Amino acid sequence: MPGLYIGSTTGYSGKNMIVMGLGLKFQKEGYNVGYMKPVGAMPVEVDGKLGDDDALFVQDVLGLDQDPEKVTPVVVTQDFKVKAFSGKMDGLTDTIAENYEALSKDRDVTLVAGSGSMYSGKYCDTDAVTVVKRLGIKTVIIDRFEKELKYDYLAVMKEALGDNLIGVVLNDVPPHFMDEVNQLLAPFLKSRGINVLGVIPRDPLMGAIKVGDLAERLGGKIISAHNKADRVVESFLIGTMQVENFMTHFRKKKNSAIIVGGDRSDVQLVALEGDCPCLVLTGNLYPNDIILTRSEVLETPIIMVREDTYSVAKKMDSILSRHKLRDAIKIKQGADLVANNIDFKFLEKELGLKK
Repeated sequence: MPGLYIGSTTGYSGKNMIVMGLGLKFQKEGYNVGYMKPVGAMPVEVDGKLGDDDALFVQDVLGLDQDPEKVTPVVVTQDFKVKAFSGKMDGLTDTIAENYEALSKDRDVTLVAGSGSMYSGKYCDTDAVTVVKRLGIKTVIIDRFEKELKYDYLAVMKEALGDNLIGVVLNDVPPHFMDEVNQLLAPFLKSRGINVLGVIPRDPLMGAIKVGDLAERLGGKIISAHNKADRVVESFLIGTMQVENFMTHFRKKKNSAIIVGGDRSDVQLVALEGDCPCLVLTGNLYPNDIILTRSEVLETPIIMVREDTYSVAKKMDSILSRHKLRDAIKIKQGADLVANNIDFKFLEKELGLKK
């Protein structure tokens, strides 16, 4: 039965979004879709069976109820690593192949999700290149834009996978980089025999996070306007500059959390009056009563954290780039982005699917 491996150049590139988007699209077209994530790095136990948290979530979205131990036969726990590094693990790809065969039986197409990058798991021979060759299935690689795209990596992957690689998806591409992708990068990749199956534009909603979740991830606590913890943060701005300069930047950045020292009441007040989704006060300093009162009146939550502004900004950058795709609105948006920007007909043809 046809199988499609979805891998990526790095972790947090959008594999779950692509897998769910393709799965839902295939199902909408009437195909019986199977799913597998051979290697999992987020151990979770379900009814006494070890599985992967992301894999369980994707199954749920696709309406599947498969044995978690078959879906993810290799779950990376600390005990697993100890055995693998001491050479006491072998035959893992055979186990993956056996489970793939069982899961793909009677399916029109089975989506196989990667974990980490294409080389993750090399230490125990469960990396994507090894698994793809063992299963003999087609592969799509996602490359997420981070300052630039990893065209060298993609060229190396074509050499490593040959005809198994049917194309790449360029994800989270900002508007200012679209011309370069269309005029330079896509033609270059095509000259190397690499099809660009889709270019997914950057969508602020996909990187957004609710204030309540943000507070938890930052290790802080909400100290006001608790009832508005579901407000959405799409980006952030650091309020270390003079108020006049801050106001200029602030007007250009909608839905931005403002990271500012707990003692900078001038910047805090401007941010509150400008309707930011939340304030993140650093240095474990409580705001004054005027700020607290305005926060409650304007229903703008304040998160208080212990760390300094620089450390919080670094953490925030990581959170916004890696926040999980778990909200229903994000799943729908992600599915729409995939359906509207990936060459689905080409995939059907390459996988030999006909309905």
